[in-house]
Amino acid sequence: MSVVSVADVKTKVTLVGTVLAKQGVEFIYEGEAAECNSCKVKKACNNLQIGRKYRIVSVRATHHECMVHLDSATAVEVTEAPVTALINADMAIVNSKIKVDLSCNKSECRSYSLCRPDGVVDGEKYIVTDILGNASDICPKGRILKLVDIRPG
Repeated sequence: MSVVSVADVKTKVTLVGTVLAKQGVEFIYEGEAAECNSCKVKKACNNLQIGRKYRIVSVRATHHECMVHLDSATAVEVTEAPVTALINADMAIVNSKIKVDLSCNKSECRSYSLCRPDGVVDGEKYIVTDILGNASDICPKGRILKLVDIRPG
């Protein structure tokens, strides 16, 4: 089991749609929409890294009109959220720095979404924060896999 101290968790203030602005909500930042070009607060909304997974840790009282979100945008504090993934068992060591292998193309496999999880950016390094157990299915490619939580490293 991993232990992350509060001092280790960095937060960032950003804006999200008011409907989504609830503590604990997780999302993948997909980038700036075309409608953002003329917005005066677009830098506050688009200050996250594309493809990364974030968790809302607190909601602020600040709201802004928004052309993308129906009921305006609300300021929130976010942290990078852990991503659950299947990785080669020999890489599954808590606190080790890894690159996730996203080469699997077996989209019909039941574990495909864990071998290519949303929120992992290809080529970036991640830290294994927790080992959750063995893969629930046998890998069709013959790999021995472990289920882990990872964070950007």
